[in-house]
Amino acid sequence: MAIEHDGFGAELRRRRIAAGMSLSELAGKVYCSRSFLSRVENGRRRASLELAQLCDEVLGAKGALAGLAPPPGTDTPPRPVRGETVRLVKSPGKNGRSAPAQERAEFLRLLRRGDLSHAAGEMREAERHYTAAYRGAAGDPRAQAEAVIRLARRWSDPGQVDRELLQSIKGCLAALEGDNGSEAAGLRLRLEAHLAKKMALAVSQDTAAGLAGPAEGARLAEDTLRRLPEDGDDEVRCEVLTECRWARYDFMSAPDSLDLSERLRETAARHDSAYFRGEALMAVAIDQLRNGRIFSALATANQYRKHAADTQSVLARWQRHTLDALLDLWHGRFGAAAEWIFVESPKFIELLRADYAVPADNLTQTRLGQAYWLLRQQGRLAELFTSDLAGDVERHAYFPVWRAGLALALCETGQHAEGADLFLGCVADVDRFPPSGWAVPALVLLAEGCAALDLEGGFEAELAQAVPSLRARLAPHDGGQIALGGWPTVLVGPTARACGLLALAAGEPETALDHFRQAAVPARSSQPELAGLRLAQARATRRAGGPGSEPHAVRLLREAARGAETYGMTSLKAQSLALLEEPGRG
Repeated sequence: MAIEHDGFGAELRRRRIAAGMSLSELAGKVYCSRSFLSRVENGRRRASLELAQLCDEVLGAKGALAGLAPPPGTDTPPRPVRGETVRLVKSPGKNGRSAPAQERAEFLRLLRRGDLSHAAGEMREAERHYTAAYRGAAGDPRAQAEAVIRLARRWSDPGQVDRELLQSIKGCLAALEGDNGSEAAGLRLRLEAHLAKKMALAVSQDTAAGLAGPAEGARLAEDTLRRLPEDGDDEVRCEVLTECRWARYDFMSAPDSLDLSERLRETAARHDSAYFRGEALMAVAIDQLRNGRIFSALATANQYRKHAADTQSVLARWQRHTLDALLDLWHGRFGAAAEWIFVESPKFIELLRADYAVPADNLTQTRLGQAYWLLRQQGRLAELFTSDLAGDVERHAYFPVWRAGLALALCETGQHAEGADLFLGCVADVDRFPPSGWAVPALVLLAEGCAALDLEGGFEAELAQAVPSLRARLAPHDGGQIALGGWPTVLVGPTARACGLLALAAGEPETALDHFRQAAVPARSSQPELAGLRLAQARATRRAGGPGSEPHAVRLLREAARGAETYGMTSLKAQSLALLEEPGRG
């Protein structure tokens, strides 16, 4: 019969396995028998404080294991992991009395076990504990709200709304009506922040929850942030800042999003929570990338790598590798990116899929986006249509960014007529795009499609129909920003470059050159991006004409061809050489 109440055994087993150590090896290092250690891991024996400290030292747990072992002879409620708060949530019971102490202890134990499983990336197990805590707290609205908040932290399928969870959140908010306590006020803010994010996950009214679409979620987030006290509880502030930033991601500018991320990072540092520290670091890295602050993002990525190593969470490791692959693609380290995308990431996906750790679609879309971009950079997009990748792209066509990507792939593999048809269908929907977030990479991909059709020739009518609306939608994002696809998946390129391609397609080469000069600033950290930019500059230079324009264009094309050859970008090299052989063609 299990006697463990603190989660020590489960955490010990997780850390031992993560360290690649067998039970016998660890038992020998902590001076106890293998059988006793096995019973400790299974929760059938309680570890002494001395044993917990030895295990902590051997496994490099930095106090996390030692902190889980209660003093000898005690039966106290479980201690939280360093930085994680397990609140003793009290709701007034009948006749003003609180729930029985035993029920509260069981509630805290289940929350604690859920937190340990969540930290380990075992989301199915975490959900089981949180659900049990919620059911066991029937009649205690505050306790049930705390359990639902934990449940709401789970990942959801991108572009889809978690309707079941939405109903649970709304039910908790209704149950807290009339409770004027300060703790209830904090719970309401946290619940509303999660509600806002879950509503905003839809990419259109088609995938929204009834009449409440992403714009309504963003408005709720804005209102929740407005009511968040500056000097309030740090856990409440971390939760609200985390969820409301995501809820507003598609509806606020990249600089505003970075400001919110920095506020979150500062609050998370004060709260000293491993969960919120990871959320904050990833949020800051994403927003630094979007704002073209690549070198700042590199520093933040290093901090996230340390966080992933410290927590040993499989989800944190997935996000770390995803971020590393994104940077590899940006810097032209295509071999390293391919190793992750085609060899290692499928193993991670199967591991997480088997445990239902996160929705599989969340993982597969990230891998698909990175695979698509690697093939495009290497001039291998034709392989998209000879593999199962094209089918995966089509299955996610409810997301406009994938339709834009498919249209571009058709145009860049010689299927211009089919690509133009799909391209115009995408452009017809841009007025329904949100002002920011995922809309930006979708618009940049459509601008790349314009460039492909413009270079091919014969699509002047289609371009005349599409270019004005695309230019209007991209104008607010001109400057030093970089379009980031996914959360995060790939850096699609500087928004100023996309604006330049649209100006070039509109017959305004001088304006295009102005945009390309702006794009050179964020592109300087990426040699592959610079090679593509030089090809675009050469085309604009030729079209602008004037004294010395042809020699300058030739120099740019040679630089583009050299860069493309260095990084194995076969399509870009072929385009550059073709233009070199046809003087004056832009």
